[in-house]
Amino acid sequence: MIITLDAASDAPLYVQLCNQIILGIGSGALACGERLPTVRQLAQDACVNVMTVSKAYQILKREGYIEVDRRHGARVSLTAAHSGEFRERTERQLALLATESALHGLPKEEFLSLCERVCGEIRIRREEAVV
Repeated sequence: MIITLDAASDAPLYVQLCNQIILGIGSGALACGERLPTVRQLAQDACVNVMTVSKAYQILKREGYIEVDRRHGARVSLTAAHSGEFRERTERQLALLATESALHGLPKEEFLSLCERVCGEIRIRREEAVV
């Protein structure tokens, strides 16, 4: 998986990194159980500070997207926990997207169609992890 970060973006680099990894999982580019690069390796590959990658990995771990083990490193989590907090955050983000779409004149039906298409493109691979 290739990580693409935009230094000119308003989004902090650690947020962009989190988003890229989550999208990689959702697209199937990263399989459940797959090893991720070490913090140092990813920092070098992405040309960012080690602390940036460390912060992203901590967030991804806290949110259940990755598991971190000192002996095996970081791996894509086999089970991302669904919590009430996640649902609330998703609802807030979706409300913002729906509002922005309406303000830009995107018809509700087209917005829903886009949601359906994007959801249909998610290809989470749930193979057994090879240890």
